[in-house]
Amino acid sequence: MIFVTVGSSDPFDRMVRAVDEWAASRGRTDVFAQIGKAQYEPRHIAAVPFLSPVEFRERVRAARLLVAHAGMGSIITALEAGRPIIIMPKRAQLGEHRSDHQVATAKRLGQRQGITVAWDEKDLLTKLDREGGLITPMTIAPEASPELIATLRAFIANPEEIEDRDAATESGCRLPA
Repeated sequence: MIFVTVGSSDPFDRMVRAVDEWAASRGRTDVFAQIGKAQYEPRHIAAVPFLSPVEFRERVRAARLLVAHAGMGSIITALEAGRPIIIMPKRAQLGEHRSDHQVATAKRLGQRQGITVAWDEKDLLTKLDREGGLITPMTIAPEASPELIATLRAFIANPEEIEDRDAATESGCRLPA
């Protein structure tokens, strides 16, 4: 199954319409979408406005591919589940979002294994046609590593020491652990 999600805040009719038309032209019946408060109603794919968090995660686990806006929640969920994801950023100039932060997210994370960026509808269709060749990402943990947590705790407890340690390390000094 291909699972399409627009996120929890704003609709993304441009992406949903593209996937709906792609599914119709390819005879695909294995596409399910969470479309939010959309104005466009898909005619060729199954869709609901919203899913509970439990239903959302179940759909992600059942999917072999996710198609989503370039929202961090969708991206992280795909990586936690080890599912390839095609992201298409919402664009401020098209009235899809308040800013182009999703464009920045796509540029930054599009280099990561398992994340494919579609910059527009035509690009999305091309990438959907190549779905079988998409690389599965390395699974990430649903929580921060103990090492990261310890480093953050140390910084919060004594930020001057960490800053001095970084300055000393950058200048070539070797400090004891």
